[in-house]
Amino acid sequence: MGMTDPISDMLTRIRNAQAVRKDYVDIPTSKIKLRIAEILVEEGYVAAVEPLAVETAQGLFRVTLKYHAGRAVIEEVQRKSRPGRRVYVGRDEIPRVYQGLGISILSTSKGLLSNRRARKMGVGGELVCTVF
Repeated sequence: MGMTDPISDMLTRIRNAQAVRKDYVDIPTSKIKLRIAEILVEEGYVAAVEPLAVETAQGLFRVTLKYHAGRAVIEEVQRKSRPGRRVYVGRDEIPRVYQGLGISILSTSKGLLSNRRARKMGVGGELVCTVF
């Protein structure tokens, strides 16, 4: 049986790995999860993302976690749009997470974007998650 919400699973794996001070976490690969991880690298929330050469049908990628002064850089990550309840925002309704200290990730017609890039490009879309 397949997983209902693979994005939520990815965010939970990251949250749990940081709670126990792991250096990295391995996540099953998909295009959308890989792009979310790349956005987290671009925004400075995780150190690196690299594919792993594993003999499985789906494959894995490794997210190297980031810590500052003994604390995890990601303090809070929340899934906003779920399979049972989709949340869409227009370009003027994109939320600011903690007055701009955090980011939100949106699925737009231009691909997955952080809230800053989506505002700059003038597009709205599905609010996938928020990270602080």
